[in-house]
Amino acid sequence: MKVRELALLSIVLPALFISTNVKARKISEPVRKAMEQASADDMKASITYLADDKLKGRMPGTEGFQTAADYVIDQMKAYGVEPAGDNGTWQQNIKLRKALTAKGAQIELNLNGKPFDAAAKHIAITGTPVQQDIDVSGKLVFAGYGVSEPKLGYDDYAGINVKGKIIVILRGAPSFFESSVTAHVQNTTTILKVAAEHGAVGVLIGPADSTLKFVSGSRPAQYSALDKDGRVTVSRSFYSDKVKLFATIDQQLFNQLIQQGGKTTATVTQSIKSGKTSSFDIGGALHIGYHSVWTDINSFNIIGKISGSDPKLRNEYVVHSAHLDHVGIGPAVQGDSIYNGAHDNASGVASLLQIAKIYHNMPQKPKRSILVVMVTAEEMGDLGSGYFAKYPTVPVKQMVADVNTDMPTIIAPLLSVTALGAEHSSLSKKVDEACAELGLGVEPDPEPDQNRFVRSDQYSFVLQGIPALHVKYGSKTADGKNNLNDMVKVWREKYYHKPQDDINGVFDFNAGRKYAQLNFLIGYLVAMDPKRPVWNKGDFFEKH
Repeated sequence: MKVRELALLSIVLPALFISTNVKARKISEPVRKAMEQASADDMKASITYLADDKLKGRMPGTEGFQTAADYVIDQMKAYGVEPAGDNGTWQQNIKLRKALTAKGAQIELNLNGKPFDAAAKHIAITGTPVQQDIDVSGKLVFAGYGVSEPKLGYDDYAGINVKGKIIVILRGAPSFFESSVTAHVQNTTTILKVAAEHGAVGVLIGPADSTLKFVSGSRPAQYSALDKDGRVTVSRSFYSDKVKLFATIDQQLFNQLIQQGGKTTATVTQSIKSGKTSSFDIGGALHIGYHSVWTDINSFNIIGKISGSDPKLRNEYVVHSAHLDHVGIGPAVQGDSIYNGAHDNASGVASLLQIAKIYHNMPQKPKRSILVVMVTAEEMGDLGSGYFAKYPTVPVKQMVADVNTDMPTIIAPLLSVTALGAEHSSLSKKVDEACAELGLGVEPDPEPDQNRFVRSDQYSFVLQGIPALHVKYGSKTADGKNNLNDMVKVWREKYYHKPQDDINGVFDFNAGRKYAQLNFLIGYLVAMDPKRPVWNKGDFFEKH
């Protein structure tokens, strides 16, 4: 045996010894027995019910969503979970606003003093949820990615004045940004926030993918959550009434604007991708007047509590979250127009119900309390979780962590996982301990380009300074090919956000059971640790 192999064994064998001892050190026999009560059959039954055609896709504000809510509340009652919503109820009520731009927007684009009459064909305007009639004008400035992170050595706003102007940007980030930071800075909420802080009155976003079909006029309907005073409090399309215009432009207009500034799209894109800012005045001005049409929808989160056993720590909370909603009824695909959302996210809701069942079978509850939170309007931009994270029904500083469950994609045996966001905090240690207990491998995110870190409800908690994570499948497979990511890509193409995502699709309910056990165990380890989870020292999200 070679010296290198001996050295490797000296690392692996102690690691194996530690793994087998995690069980004895961390997990008691009563807890193991309670975990065994998680049921693949129960998972299947819950998914089957929640993804039935009679629920019509669980769109917020519909009878189908209410039917789903009634089901999960009944299940939580059966498991001894206590209501923890508004005024001792199960619900936290939320008003959602749908905003759509009416036809007939007035668009005037001038380049070097000359009108560009065809501009309306190349611009799609986002409806605003705060003021129905908008009239905005401003000079045009190219501001790279619209990113301002001087501590990371990159600031598109350095050296330019965008006050009172309309910025043109591309969505993205320099290649040296790590994946979760990239996902954060190119999130539209962040883009609009940074633009407002620098005084811009409008944002035009160029095409991230020139192969996508562009439709001029109005962007698809955008949703926001309103607070109790009727003000917009959570939105992916609005941050401040100072930014009066948020629109996308197609490749042709983007190229023309860059050329107007004396640059080329290729050189500018290459420059900012490499980390060298390339912001400049375009030499043009834009005026737009438009009207937004509103529809308000009443919906709610469902919140349950499992009280902790420690006299002091029971006043702190570990959150298990999952979104109950899906997208309702839409364009027919192969003759079916009901978007059932079996994987997305009936499977995540079923996981939370199994976590509640595990706690129900424990003779002694953990030190900290547990919140089981089924949120609304995730598909509309994480609105339910965003509202709960800002206005929780418990003191916000007493929420120590969020373990989110969204579309675990239970289509094959669960052999390894990736815990999105855990690498930013001490939660990573709990993930390692839980995975060691269950014999699971832990991997980095295999699909960083999917921006999954900001695409589900854990991100809402991160924005409020609460360490959070979202467990997804790893790549490991039983045949040793370790190509589960490739299988998921094929699955996603056929099922994701399509009517075909129903109970007749591909499922491994035993994997679902194991997934629920893992999420339970991560949360349980946090709930038992006298120390609260903390962000890694100096981490990007420590103060964001």
